[in-house]
Amino acid sequence: MTVSTAYLPPVSWCRATVAVGELVLEGHEHYQKGSWRNRCEIAGPNGRQLLSIPLVKGKNNKMPIRDVRIAYDEPWQRQHWRTIRTAYGNAPFFEHYSHELASFYEKKYNFLFDFNFELIEFVLLQKMKWPGRIRITDTWQPFKPHTSVTSPRYPQVFEDKNGFLSDLSVIDLLMCAGKNGLDYLG
Repeated sequence: MTVSTAYLPPVSWCRATVAVGELVLEGHEHYQKGSWRNRCEIAGPNGRQLLSIPLVKGKNNKMPIRDVRIAYDEPWQRQHWRTIRTAYGNAPFFEHYSHELASFYEKKYNFLFDFNFELIEFVLLQKMKWPGRIRITDTWQPFKPHTSVTSPRYPQVFEDKNGFLSDLSVIDLLMCAGKNGLDYLG
């Protein structure tokens, strides 16, 4: 299944790709503003929280996705990590994964695609132990959004306060269910 890259993608995105056994990231599309390519949603104490990676200014909308650069004018990495730590510090699996996950917010990546790719590998392959494979397209391949796939219900950190929040970032599933998160994606 061919999909666009995503920053800590939604659970439905992961569920759609895990179901077919191979994740094919579209590496030749043009960046689309307002998408999950540089944004994700997590569960905070007051509900959904949007995290957005700032990009180097320019005509990103017409730029090949592999050429889109991350901006470091502001300390977004520190802000994202603090937000993740606040949101998931009491999650059952935060201590298991926090040290390694924090390293993604300490290293400076030049390109959005590379940052996203390494995060997806970390969550799906390394931590959730998904037995599938991930590859990048050699040429542009049209793809359809995964809108028909739903997000499964699983225990969440602030569920008693906010109710179940569907289709959050896969980081929510990892922090709340650990490697067993893969069972919810199957």
